[in-house]
Amino acid sequence: MTKLCILNVVGLTPKLLPHAPNLSALGNHRPWRSPVPAVTCTSQATMLTGLAPRDHGVVGNGWLYRDTQDVRFWQQSRTLIQGDVVYDRYQTAKMFWWFNQTTSAELGATPKPHYGCDGSKEFDVLDWTGCQLTDRLGPFPFFAFWGPAAGIASTQWIADATAMVMRDKQPQLTLCYLPHLDYDYQRFSHHDPARVAEVDAAAAKVIAAAEEIGAKVVVVSEYGLVPVDTPVDINRVLRRSGWLQVRNGPFGEMLLPGESHAFAVADHQVAHVYVRQSELIAEVRNTLEQTPGIAAVVDPGDLQLDHPRSGELIALAEPNAWFTYYYWLSDDCAPDFARTVDIHRKPGYDPCELFMTSKLRAAARLAQKKAGMRYKMDVIPLDPNLVRGSHGVLPADDQDGPLILGPGDLPEDMQGFPAYVESMLGNPG
Repeated sequence: MTKLCILNVVGLTPKLLPHAPNLSALGNHRPWRSPVPAVTCTSQATMLTGLAPRDHGVVGNGWLYRDTQDVRFWQQSRTLIQGDVVYDRYQTAKMFWWFNQTTSAELGATPKPHYGCDGSKEFDVLDWTGCQLTDRLGPFPFFAFWGPAAGIASTQWIADATAMVMRDKQPQLTLCYLPHLDYDYQRFSHHDPARVAEVDAAAAKVIAAAEEIGAKVVVVSEYGLVPVDTPVDINRVLRRSGWLQVRNGPFGEMLLPGESHAFAVADHQVAHVYVRQSELIAEVRNTLEQTPGIAAVVDPGDLQLDHPRSGELIALAEPNAWFTYYYWLSDDCAPDFARTVDIHRKPGYDPCELFMTSKLRAAARLAQKKAGMRYKMDVIPLDPNLVRGSHGVLPADDQDGPLILGPGDLPEDMQGFPAYVESMLGNPG
């Protein structure tokens, strides 16, 4: 039985590949075309289904749920992907790839905290590998997976866990997600080759396990990150025009999507703009087109995003710009979650969660937690100028975009990936 391991090395580009000798040695590579938005959830759904976003429905990392009028990001249910996925047809270990709950993957692990009724949270993973990963490797380093302390430790843990599962279970198909380059390449405009060397060393552990069980290795990436220096407060533009509505309260201003005539769901360099009344669409488009940092405002169908989850308009940032989700006009009115790492409550993506206002403040909050006191980890700055890297629109140079590396005839587009996988594993019929 042919075996295959797919390493998803987030942020790896043809330009960076020479700094990754273990990955480079695996075979030929080529740039490949991602969907727009070029973000994790949309790219992975496209790779796994071979469908465009208009067909699989994953139009971003988050979107407006029109039936509840809630914006939700980073949902993990496999049922959000509308279409068959390639791993349905094989014995699969799905290690930290997204949409990894209610999945058909026979083996896998994914981050999943425990939430108490008093608002407390305990970090953990869902592990259905049968390998007792946290018993053997120690707790998953959640603080190294996302937030101000995000770094190599989470990628190393995932690599070790994947290698363990491959050796113990020998799955036919292994999907391994290595996020390391996503962190400093958003914090700094310079792409330090040392970060590539670090993720390459982690990948070497998985490659070694693949060799032991006779699995071929394919490397993919979802997007490349580009330097940025211009945050675009798209929701503040809409609010000043009188279209975005909020509710003030004891925890700051809260966005009211259902009462807003227009608001944006910001996702890196792409924003879905939801316009409640069709007669306002032209005026909203014109206002946004005149906003500095916005390159274009297009119809969803122009980008294969014409799906009910999409906004009525899609805003695309200039290459050096990105969209904040901020909708308050004064930081004194910011909601309390804005200064915390809270990826599910924020109605948009917030890269400022990679930064910290004060280590001393964080230590004080941890002391409150250990003492059993109520606390909030309000250490995230509200300064979008700290962010120095982003992604989402297609890069001008494909050497700065995503790649695929492996044997055989490599697909030019992520939509061709399921057929490529089946060409190596065989069609199970």
